[in-house]
Amino acid sequence: MYNWQYKDWPNFTYSIADLSATSIVFARELGLIGGLITGLNDELKQEALVEVLIAEAIKTSEIEGEYMSREDVMSSIKRNLGLDDDTPVRDKRVTGIAKLMTTVRTDAADKLSLNMIQRWHRLLVEGFPKISGGEWRRGEEPMQVVSGAYGKEIIHYEAPPSSQMPKEMEQFIDWFHHDRFDVKDNIMQALLKAAVAHVYFESIHPFEDGNGRVGRALAEYTLSNTLQSPVLLSISKTIEKDKKQYYEALKQAQSGLDLTAWIHYFTEVIVEAQRNARELVEFTVKKAKFFDRFTALLNERELKVIKRMLENGLEGFEGGMTAKKFMAIAKTSKATATRDLQHLHAIGILNQIGAGRSVRYELVF
Repeated sequence: MYNWQYKDWPNFTYSIADLSATSIVFARELGLIGGLITGLNDELKQEALVEVLIAEAIKTSEIEGEYMSREDVMSSIKRNLGLDDDTPVRDKRVTGIAKLMTTVRTDAADKLSLNMIQRWHRLLVEGFPKISGGEWRRGEEPMQVVSGAYGKEIIHYEAPPSSQMPKEMEQFIDWFHHDRFDVKDNIMQALLKAAVAHVYFESIHPFEDGNGRVGRALAEYTLSNTLQSPVLLSISKTIEKDKKQYYEALKQAQSGLDLTAWIHYFTEVIVEAQRNARELVEFTVKKAKFFDRFTALLNERELKVIKRMLENGLEGFEGGMTAKKFMAIAKTSKATATRDLQHLHAIGILNQIGAGRSVRYELVF
């Protein structure tokens, strides 16, 4: 049986015995990142926000098996935040996910409604012409989450019939505004409500497509809305690191009404996401100081390559920098690339690894 087939649906049960310790860690991380953001100038605040939104946009799509250009995502998000960026966006899908990320953040102070959720979906699927944006799914075919080759599919979950969507979503909104969680503070309430809201929404699966991305955005909205303060984090970036565990936890949660294991898993995801966001803000500050120190020593080619290396953020530049990569990024000759790399090594920006044809360079950062 699936959760919605039980007679007590959607009266979820759970134990919150472990939630207190999790909320303490989350509160600490929330305070640390809040202190960091407060100390930044407006330019760095915007850069930190952009970096977190880029991570969420890219990773929430990768969870669904869709891969997008970082450059396209960054350009689209900057435009939606009102920042100057005239870089053309080649991938139409990017426009929708970027609008969803920025809109959900703006909506965090407003009351959740069916219209709001449907608007999020319309924004998301702008670049998908075959999907009806903002409309609950229809038809008599069951909505199933499956995997495996054709003819050997494994059904992981089957959602409620399409005919029940209006009623299910009205019931969801009623739950969102009236459920009273028996916890001692708003930090615990935000964690608990975000965890339950996500699995509840995913279990209804109200749209033909895009439920995962809207559902993860809903979890982040719930955190900010409950705390009445924008929370800066990327849940999807944390989930994507081990999406197999995410799907397994979701599958188990959707097999009954007891959400204890799911709440433990998802609140840990939120804490890790908050920790990663703090590290990303710290990286943003470090990067700004790096450029303040070295920009005057770099030529235009070197500056372009270093900026490209730093775009990968905390993950670093895969495989290091080589003369061949330098040539491609800076559009220059091998001799010039080699000379520039040697200069960057000499002034302490790059560390040389290996020798001869296998030589590569990594940032000293």
